[in-house]
This record gives sequence, C-alpha cells and structure tokens, in this order.
Amino acid sequence: MNDFQSRYLSCEGREVHFTEWGAARGEVVIAWHGLARTGRDMDEVAAHLASRGYRVICPDTIGRGLSQWSPQPAEEYGLRFYVKLAVALVDQLGVDRFHWIGTSMGGAIGLRAAATSLRGRIRTLLLNDIGPRLAPPAVERIRGYAGQPPAFATVTELERYFRTVYEPYGLLTDAQWRRLTETSTRRLPDGRVTPHYDPAMVQQFVNYPTDYDQWEAWDSLTGLPVMCLRGATSDLLEPEVAQAMRERGPRAEVIEIAGCGHAPALNVPAHFELVDRLLAAGA
Repeated sequence: MNDFQSRYLSCEGREVHFTEWGAARGEVVIAWHGLARTGRDMDEVAAHLASRGYRVICPDTIGRGLSQWSPQPAEEYGLRFYVKLAVALVDQLGVDRFHWIGTSMGGAIGLRAAATSLRGRIRTLLLNDIGPRLAPPAVERIRGYAGQPPAFATVTELERYFRTVYEPYGLLTDAQWRRLTETSTRRLPDGRVTPHYDPAMVQQFVNYPTDYDQWEAWDSLTGLPVMCLRGATSDLLEPEVAQAMRERGPRAEVIEIAGCGHAPALNVPAHFELVDRLLAAGA
C-alpha cells in the first residue's frame, strides 16, 4: 500500500485531521467517509488512486477519528457546517477543482457542496450508497447503533462487533477488519474500548431532520458527471430513489454492487474500475 501523510488543519475554528496520499501529484480527489466512520476507511481506494497519479485527501469529519469533537454539537453536527469545513479544507490546501467520492454521509456532504458552496469546483461526484432521500427505517437503525456506541473490555471484542454491524460492507480480509478496528477505536476512562466518535454527532437527525432531503439540490446538478453505487441489499438507498436518480437532475449512472448492503467498502478492483471510469469522465 502506498505511503500517506497524516495532517491537521484548522477549519472554521476546528482541528480537522486528514490523510493525504500522492501529495502534490496530479488531479485531486476528496474521499469522505460515512456517518460513524473515519477517513481511514478510504485507504484502499486512496492507495489505488495515488498509484495512478492522483492526490487523494481523506478527512475525518469533526467528532470522528482524530478530528476535534465539536463544543457546539447542536450547531455543528450537520451538513451545513460539514460543507463549510470542506470549503475551508480545500481552500487552505490551494485546491481549486477536484473530484469527490463520498460514502453515505460523505456523499451527502458532496451533494450539498456541489449544489452550493463548491458549485463548479467539483468535477465529478461519486455517491456510495446514498441519494437525495434516505429510507426512514434505515435511519432509525443507524441512529440506534451510532447514538449509543457499545464498549468492550478488549479490542478483539470490538472487532467482533464491527464485523457484525458492518457486515454489509462486503468482503473484507482479516487484515482489513483489523485495520478498520484499530483506526476507529478509543479507550474510555474506565479502560474499555469503544468506536472512535462523539456520540453527540447523531443529534444531526434531531437538530436537522431534513438534512438528507436533497432533491432540490440534486435537480440543480445538471451537467455534472455523477455515479451512484448502490449495495444490492442496501436498506438506506431504496430502489425507487435510485431509479429517480437515473431520470432527473444530473441523470446519474447507478450501478448495483452485488454482495454488499450499506455501504460497499470500495476495496476491490471491481470498485476501483468504476471509480476510474467516473474520474475519466471529468478529466
């Protein structure tokens, strides 16, 4: 796997951690993770793109991974502030135009940004199992496990939990499961380990209940090359929503990924080929 740098920048007054792959080379790709995850989920696709000459930036959203937790969760854990962080990040990095790959929440941030503050700067948009509307039962499922993260005596037990809750990601090797666990683990004061995020981030669904209703933004993206990967058994991106994404707005290419639910891990050559194809469309 290609080497990467671990970096920090202050964005909107908050310290944001990100990994940077293939620094100072070629076109830039922003790769943004899902709701309760970290930027290290993007290691495989970032390494692949770096080997092809891209510069890949993989942030940890505030409240996740090594980024700062928000002291104002009610105001800052929501798409509006996440977009402001994205703008501050790319501006400080001196990046004008770039591609965006977003898994789940990361895709929703990219969709909102492409329609607002980063309009014209996002060259292509890849949405990994996310659309302009979410299935309510899936939202409740995610709120259930993300809002009350469990704690375990050992990292091995936490890995078992991750293997269960993220089984829909598809095929991960033992080494990939171990890295997923070790890059998203924090130790509590009592010595137990728990997922590495601020449980308050789930307040987004209470404080911004319409955050993920984005049809208006979607319909404004005509002309932008968009690809959507839908896990074949996804409970978040409903088939009828995926079909509407083909028919309106940017008329996305929607591809169903066998053997995955919410959300494909972007970790195998078949996924990389789809990413490569989309990026080529925005060259």
